[in-house]
Amino acid sequence: MDLRIPTKGNKELAEVLKRVYEDKELETFWQCANVVAIDRLGWSDHGPMHVKIMSNIGLKILRLLLEAGVTPNIVKDHKMTKNDAEVVVALGCVLHDIGHVVHRYNHAVYSIPIALRFLDRYLEGIYNTKKRAIITSDVLHAIVSHGPKAPPLTIEAGVVKVADALDMEKGRARIPFKAGKINIHSVSAMAIDRITIERGEDKPIKIIIEMSNSAGIFQIDDLLGKKVKGSGLEEYLKIVVQVKPEGETRIVDKFEF
Repeated sequence: MDLRIPTKGNKELAEVLKRVYEDKELETFWQCANVVAIDRLGWSDHGPMHVKIMSNIGLKILRLLLEAGVTPNIVKDHKMTKNDAEVVVALGCVLHDIGHVVHRYNHAVYSIPIALRFLDRYLEGIYNTKKRAIITSDVLHAIVSHGPKAPPLTIEAGVVKVADALDMEKGRARIPFKAGKINIHSVSAMAIDRITIERGEDKPIKIIIEMSNSAGIFQIDDLLGKKVKGSGLEEYLKIVVQVKPEGETRIVDKFEF
């Protein structure tokens, strides 16, 4: 599956993503993750479309940070390159939710051993042994840090965590919503019309969230707010929420339980 991630001249990222796109086993794991998340639990999309949106968001955030002079940890701590930081963020996004094939509960931890089987084949021949070990280490850290219990210790992991939360537009909830899975996750996601990420003025990144219904507050406060806080990116982000000026759009007519 082509995630349509812009590589912008990053040859290492282009080769890694080529291997990701051709990997039928990974694509099947994504489908299995969605069976657990959507079909069995009634949650929002955690499969290939989520990965595609999140990967693009993550790299956009990272590139804006790089433009603002922020140094990724793989550069600061290991003397590697900004291109390598992009590889870490991309692979962190691609593999962060793969643990859903086991269970939603503790999925960030379950993702670690599953991700290892893919990381070896994606990095072999592109990086030498030492660089493969460093990138693998930072990708695994980003994966486990996107969950609620392990705070990110790198810029790259913080980017993955925030990018995960920013996939909140209504399209993500449409599959479970149409299937009758009406809960706070699907309804609140349906209220978010659009997310715009752009270069900020007083801070490097400005995130504009447009919503049509106040139910979207759950997405912003409970999900995005919790992920931004402690991500390590707080000082770089400005989040602006805009509510539809002409009045709220009705999402559900009736709800019973």
